[in-house]
Amino acid sequence: MRANLLRSSVLTFAVLAGCSRQSESVPSSTIASTSSSAMVTFVKTQDGSPLEIKAELFDTAQAKEFSRTGKNPYIGNADAIAQGKKLFQMYSCTQCHGGDAGGQTGPSLRGPDFRYAKDATNKGMFETIWHGTNGGMGAKGKGLMDPTDPNNGLKPDEVLQIQAWIRSHDGKLTGNE
Repeated sequence: MRANLLRSSVLTFAVLAGCSRQSESVPSSTIASTSSSAMVTFVKTQDGSPLEIKAELFDTAQAKEFSRTGKNPYIGNADAIAQGKKLFQMYSCTQCHGGDAGGQTGPSLRGPDFRYAKDATNKGMFETIWHGTNGGMGAKGKGLMDPTDPNNGLKPDEVLQIQAWIRSHDGKLTGNE
């Protein structure tokens, strides 16, 4: 009986050690994106420091998918593109970026050349819109746009719809590459 217990303990240890080595060889970004509850790691455009966004703000199936994968499920969706255009206008993005996101006093948001290279990805553009830039764009994320009003600003789902509209001007660029 003692021999069986010892063999069982050794086997358990070997399995756990193997799992440990396997998870060390898998990049953490892969682990985060395959876990059903893990969120991608967001960073501030200003300095690359961590950007904390409350998980409960990702309150639609599309926003939840984006929070897990960094891919915008609204790309190519006509209804989302139409809503994104309305939001782009409503939040006065046109004042700086022009009516077609091609640039005005602010930079063009259409690829392939971006002021911030990270904006070529939807995760990067999301971070830029959510938390703003050092170049003059203020944060548009919920609770950040007007810190005195936690209900003011865009929800993640709305940022994704705006992105879908912006990407509709990029031709083949989707930001999900």
